[in-house]
Amino acid sequence: MSKSLAPPATIAFIGLGMMGKPMASRLIGAGYTLRVYDQSQQAMSDFVGANPGAIATASAKACAQGADALVTMLPDGKIVRRALLDGADAAAEGLSKEAILVDMSSSAPVGTVELSRDLAARGLSMIDAPVSGGVRRAIDGSLAIIAGGTAEHVERCKPLLQSMGKTVFHTGAIGAGHAVKALNNYLSATSLLSMCEAMIVGEKFGVDPGMLVDVFNNSSGMSNSTQVKGRQFIVPRNYAAGFTMALMAKDLRTASDLADQLGVEVPTMTEMADIWARAAEKVGMAADHTAIHKFLEGK
Repeated sequence: MSKSLAPPATIAFIGLGMMGKPMASRLIGAGYTLRVYDQSQQAMSDFVGANPGAIATASAKACAQGADALVTMLPDGKIVRRALLDGADAAAEGLSKEAILVDMSSSAPVGTVELSRDLAARGLSMIDAPVSGGVRRAIDGSLAIIAGGTAEHVERCKPLLQSMGKTVFHTGAIGAGHAVKALNNYLSATSLLSMCEAMIVGEKFGVDPGMLVDVFNNSSGMSNSTQVKGRQFIVPRNYAAGFTMALMAKDLRTASDLADQLGVEVPTMTEMADIWARAAEKVGMAADHTAIHKFLEGK
């Protein structure tokens, strides 16, 4: 019988980036035994210094050894696959058959299905459980978690997921979590771009941009972008929401590619993926995604 994933179960966590750090911290706070690995030694030492009790490890394989579950929070599915399967130090080499992989990265759904099959051939199980909510909600543990996999596997992982998020959605079979995440980010990116275009036109006409956002937030144009990005990051032009252009462009391409793979014509989604790819090239991959406003202004 598989071991419960309630605290103090041992969790291996690979990927201590902007989102991974606060998510892993939530697990320490919940009482889990936490083993961590990141290619950046600095990221690991900083994390362990700030989170006494966390155990730094020398490789993905070493991190996975003795773990009841392995969480990956990496830039994309190709990197997840490398961490799991490439070489003698790959995480799958250290993972027990009773453990489960929880990929919380924003990976491509078709690649997730393939990874699941390859892990199953080794007797290993996985779910995909990407998140929405950004760094702020990762810190306070209120993320929305979008899970794909068997009902049994998702249910088993719920105590772990609920330590990092407020809401856990079981969206379907393996890969469904990553599909829904990419589609959600398509909507998010589209509403942000539309808001920025409206603000640029309004400001050109002489309307105060802050006033524009206030009107949107009290009218039918309201969205997450108008509520949490308009006055906070676009009006002051500080562009510091905490999610990069590269990641948003990648998620949009994932959504567009999925539509292509399914034979679905989605002209707006295709155009959005192209615009965001050009914007990321122009303003810089590391720039915040709210800098789409700067790109649209032509500055």
